[in-house]
Amino acid sequence: MRAMDNYPTHELGGILYRCGHVSPFGATILYENAVNFSVFSKHATSCELLLYHRGADEPFVVIPFPDEFRIGNVFSMIVYGLDYEELEYGYRFDGPIDPQGGHRFDCRKVLLDPYAKMVVGRERWGEPPASKREFIHRGKVIPEDFDWGTDKPLELPLGDLVIYEAHVRGLTMGAQSGAKYQGTFAGLVDKIPYLKELGVNCVELLPIFEFDELENSRVVDGQRLYNYWGYSTVDFFAPKAGYAASGTRGLASEELKNAIRQFHRSGIEVMLDVVFNHTAEGNEMGPYISFRGIDNKTYYLLTPDGYYYNFSGCGNTMNCNNAVVRNFILDCLRYWVSTYHIDGFRFDLASILSRDAEGAPMSSPPLLESLAQDPVLGKTKLIAEAWDAGGLYQVGSFPAWGRWAEWNGKYRDCLRRFLKSDAECGPEMLVRIQGSPDLYANRSAEASVNFITCHDGFTLNDLVSYNEKHNEGNGEANCDGANDNNSWNCGVEGVTDDVEVNALRARQIKNAVALLLLSRGVPMILAGDEFRNSQGGNNNAYCQDNAISWLDWGDLERNRSTFEFFKRMIALRTAHPVLRRAQFYSDVNSSGYPELSFHGERAWVFDAMNPFHTFGFMFAETVADHGAAQDCFIYCGVNTYWEERTLELPIVPAGMRWEKVVYTPEEEIREGVVVDSPITLGPRSLMVLVAK
Repeated sequence: MRAMDNYPTHELGGILYRCGHVSPFGATILYENAVNFSVFSKHATSCELLLYHRGADEPFVVIPFPDEFRIGNVFSMIVYGLDYEELEYGYRFDGPIDPQGGHRFDCRKVLLDPYAKMVVGRERWGEPPASKREFIHRGKVIPEDFDWGTDKPLELPLGDLVIYEAHVRGLTMGAQSGAKYQGTFAGLVDKIPYLKELGVNCVELLPIFEFDELENSRVVDGQRLYNYWGYSTVDFFAPKAGYAASGTRGLASEELKNAIRQFHRSGIEVMLDVVFNHTAEGNEMGPYISFRGIDNKTYYLLTPDGYYYNFSGCGNTMNCNNAVVRNFILDCLRYWVSTYHIDGFRFDLASILSRDAEGAPMSSPPLLESLAQDPVLGKTKLIAEAWDAGGLYQVGSFPAWGRWAEWNGKYRDCLRRFLKSDAECGPEMLVRIQGSPDLYANRSAEASVNFITCHDGFTLNDLVSYNEKHNEGNGEANCDGANDNNSWNCGVEGVTDDVEVNALRARQIKNAVALLLLSRGVPMILAGDEFRNSQGGNNNAYCQDNAISWLDWGDLERNRSTFEFFKRMIALRTAHPVLRRAQFYSDVNSSGYPELSFHGERAWVFDAMNPFHTFGFMFAETVADHGAAQDCFIYCGVNTYWEERTLELPIVPAGMRWEKVVYTPEEEIREGVVVDSPITLGPRSLMVLVAK
């Protein structure tokens, strides 16, 4: 085959070429400056390949694909004599112009290859393109020659993870971040020692696939707003060049791979937040970037009259269970796992991935099953945001095949309400602590990704500081963002000098994270919550590329006690396998105690069916059952009532004694403080004890 590839059959303007290989899709370096181009379109009547010198406005050659270069619905071509380091490329397609029939071909539009491994034209964050040309996003051919050494995805057990959700820019753009290259993939590496100290072992990055931060950019009150979060993908195979310190040199791929390798060397997995539910092309009024002009009817869900279904809330919805689109998504994820060593994916608005061509949810969606059963993704974490903007809510019922975990929105809502003294949530809180067996009885506690906060909504500090959202800076008259926050400002809206209010807020934050880290399931923490980062009450900072969204690392020293509390609770969880057990049952183990038990103001006496503010729960861990260092008991006393309450401690075996690990009203953590039964819990407080 290689010998045949050596012989061009066609020539145009001095450029030699021949029929190419249909697989793989995209632009692939073969040898001796030969590149294979392959692209799919079912409904196009013709296709042209446009080749550009780097940065040039006009192509140096436009090569029409001869009919014999099209096999089935794939156009392929090998072009010789190319300097791929200086090469940029795009396509033009012709075909029917019939919007009502779903076709929107425009032979004037230059389009981005859906399989492009790098996108050029927007290498500096926030900087408009230098050229006024319409075709901004161009594909670039890159060699896949990064030396990984012995690195591979870590394949840590899902149940052992403590996930840290972070934004690439937001993590290190703050003036006191200490990163050499702020807001970049390289900057992430500078935070590895900090993350190791905190104790997290998985970083989940908000979207890093190429997107346009200037999409819908505008100025509000003198502040430039951006598409900051990046939930509007331009290219699914390319890392965002504007996130790389070396992006202007075409090295974004290498910079990201190096960062992932450094995380892996430190025992930290890297998970990506991915957006396959829609694209940046938007609705009928949106731009031509890629899919719309290549094969609109194949790639998008369309109404009978050719308009876009909008289950994403962003103008269009990908036709995910079409066989071509399904394979595209599989190819994409396999690429990120095999080429970038990514450890897992969180799927934005994943319920869309279960919809058929008419938008109806399917009981056994082919895409979700394919992802669950795929051999390359066999040990890759798959986490669903199990709802969409079209009203489909599948928390606890997302099609799983034993592989999918879910963001447990019911955990978030219940804990928030119980934290602010909603006694009606008490019985449900017990179920959430157990790992939500009401939702995941047919799976395990590991199917539940437990969280209190995420990028979308209040930070943990703002959750206890604001009753209402304050999104005026977004320029949408404070109408954007969720209204059902289940937040409580502890008596004063926003920043205050009131000592008692601030003390209560500090307690509430610690109460929340203690419950999170003592609950079965997989805990997720929002970056900055561990030192009380605030967004000033903005619960939808999707457009704020400024101090609202950037972590203020000065808060780390100002709120050192909160950081130490997070650190201690993560260490406790890491040290005790019983807290991470996937099974739901609480049978008596070899200690003679139930593995997990709930208690009222008297030990072993508890009405779990009626509303309550105060309770205790205890884990019994044994070496025989869990491989722990030694037999021990872990007890947590919880009081969300506004007055103090007393709890009787369970009696533990002879030779053991209860020692206080943390008590949320206390500023400092003191080792080895022995306590006797009963214990007194102050208003809205929590205490954790260990008996060894």
